[in-house]
Amino acid sequence: MNNWHLTTFGESHDTAIGGVIEGCPSGLRIDQQLIKDDLARRATGKTSSASQRRESDEVEFLSGLLDGVTLGTPIAFLVRNTDAHPEDYAALKDTYRPSHADYTYQAKYGIRDWRGGGRASARTMLPYVVAGAIAKQLLAEQGIKITAVVKSIGGETEPKRIEALLAECRSKGDSVGGIVHGSITGLPAGLGEPLDDKFQACLAKAMFTIPAVKGFEYGDGFAMAGMKGSQANDPIIVNEDGTVKFLSNHSGGVQGGITNGEEVFFNVAFKPIPTIGRGDRHDVCALPRATVIVEAMAALTVIRF
Repeated sequence: MNNWHLTTFGESHDTAIGGVIEGCPSGLRIDQQLIKDDLARRATGKTSSASQRRESDEVEFLSGLLDGVTLGTPIAFLVRNTDAHPEDYAALKDTYRPSHADYTYQAKYGIRDWRGGGRASARTMLPYVVAGAIAKQLLAEQGIKITAVVKSIGGETEPKRIEALLAECRSKGDSVGGIVHGSITGLPAGLGEPLDDKFQACLAKAMFTIPAVKGFEYGDGFAMAGMKGSQANDPIIVNEDGTVKFLSNHSGGVQGGITNGEEVFFNVAFKPIPTIGRGDRHDVCALPRATVIVEAMAALTVIRF
């Protein structure tokens, strides 16, 4: 569906945030519960490590649906911001916060929305989650499944150690980063282009759209730099019926920029949230709320091929 396109609008502490989806085929009954579930995974205020901003995140579809079924026309939707506190940021009107986009937005536009980061806020990913939920529904009908899980937080992988680390950061007004592991299964061979639109390049671009993302690798990634060719190659067997079987998947399902039919797996690194200090209106860690965003961005990448 290479005509699929999402345009988003809105700022963190303005009236609403939303998007317009173009290129979605007609006749799809939208799974509203799937959208609600994904938004709940992204929502703030659910855990001690997340921002305590509490939004209802109710999606209002303005066009493109009839009785919950897509018409093939642009799908416009919005989510109203009901727990925005722009006054909390008044002291930042003339201050550039470290590692935020305050200065760069000012340098580019000559003006910036100081209310919670405006367009640079992680809340701007909400429309991607809505569109991603619809894309995942379409892809599931083709047998394509996308999942993302927390791989580590602050270098820790054990739940108890992670819990203790998050509690420590919260008590000290600090933050911590982590890694999300993503997987795409059921992809056919042949998606992607040899040069400008390599599948993994498009996937990486989508992941780097997410605020706080600092690194991306697919397959065995950086570990392959320490391998020999005999270790990194993925041997191929051609069966009598002409089907192809790979004996390993160090390549992560992509070779020459084109999918080979194997699982596409990847890791996304998130930096510590730059907002630190006492208070409960910011995240201690972007994870695990980021897992559903990684899934959405992966779905929106695949749906365009």
